[in-house]
Amino acid sequence: MAESSSRAAARRDLPTPLRALLVVALLYAFLAGVGLLESGIAALGDGFQEGLLTNVANPVSGLFAGILFTVLVQSSSVSTSTIVGLVGAGTLSVPLAVPMIMGANIGTTVTNTLASLGNIRRSDEFRRGFAGATMHDFFNVLAVAVLLPIELATGFLAETAEWLTVRLRGTEVAEVGTSPIRTAVKFPVELVEGLFDGDPLGGRFAGVIYLTLGLALIFLALGLITRNMRELVAGGVERAMNRLVGRGGGAMGILVGIAVTVAVQSSTITTSILVPLVAAGILTLPNAYPITLGANVGTTITALLASLAVLRPEGLTIALVHTLFNLLALAVVYPVPKLRLVPVRLAERLADLAVRRRSVVFGYVLGLFLVVPLLGVFLIP
Repeated sequence: MAESSSRAAARRDLPTPLRALLVVALLYAFLAGVGLLESGIAALGDGFQEGLLTNVANPVSGLFAGILFTVLVQSSSVSTSTIVGLVGAGTLSVPLAVPMIMGANIGTTVTNTLASLGNIRRSDEFRRGFAGATMHDFFNVLAVAVLLPIELATGFLAETAEWLTVRLRGTEVAEVGTSPIRTAVKFPVELVEGLFDGDPLGGRFAGVIYLTLGLALIFLALGLITRNMRELVAGGVERAMNRLVGRGGGAMGILVGIAVTVAVQSSTITTSILVPLVAAGILTLPNAYPITLGANVGTTITALLASLAVLRPEGLTIALVHTLFNLLALAVVYPVPKLRLVPVRLAERLADLAVRRRSVVFGYVLGLFLVVPLLGVFLIP
């Protein structure tokens, strides 16, 4: 008992600069875990992801294909860029691609939802973290529920995007930029991949190893980040952060979410880093919420840039649909107080239920991100 107490005291007495460096190292480990997860899925997929998209026959199954595809590649930037490429190549039509883009917005939230499970043994932290993750899920589901029927009935998003395409098509870009953070994370991922170049099972054994290592890194890193962030950020700094993000009715938080996501080119990174901050009580749920919504808008930059390099103008059209969808969802839901708080309230209720019954967590994750999309893809003609 005395020994464990001394260890705990040593952790608390760690100098602030060293603790800050430790948090940075843990964030790097987390991002490397996400990279290994992507590599593992790619090794196991063997073309399955692209087949999901090209074999879709109607908008509803397209929505579920977008969810499932994004869950498999663990990145809405990757999935939307793939969709842009398929549309730009003439393989996929714009009307079928629109619900896929909406599905990608739902599928991308799986990583931060999984990230919240790192605190599942600590009820208070888990309640806050799981609510912080799932409010993103609920917002995107609400946005699709409101805007998809309108789009199917009127074609408003596609028509607006086509109008903009005519006026923007002259813009050209040589190549899509890469995030320095993502580039830095490639080193350990490529190092691990180099150990399995000669996999006799065609990459499947390596894929299992990558998935296992990736999940282990994600859960271990985020659990430790939560503990260290609580020690690192004291009450005064905590209050200052919440005041800054809470200014202007959430406008500052939205701008922060956009800026960070554009910088790292991944809403998954932005929202997953928010989870331990909320779990540790550093950011309140209402103040983390607008950052999440800003991340939704910021993540559209990758596909938008990619679309400017494709041959057919439809590629730019579908990328603009992605941007317009996220901006419109923000404009429709966030300004209305009663509607704005729906995702937060639902997330809080689900988190309370999940603390009481852990089976709810796994049923929710598997149902929303795997079972329902699979049924939607393969059962809807």
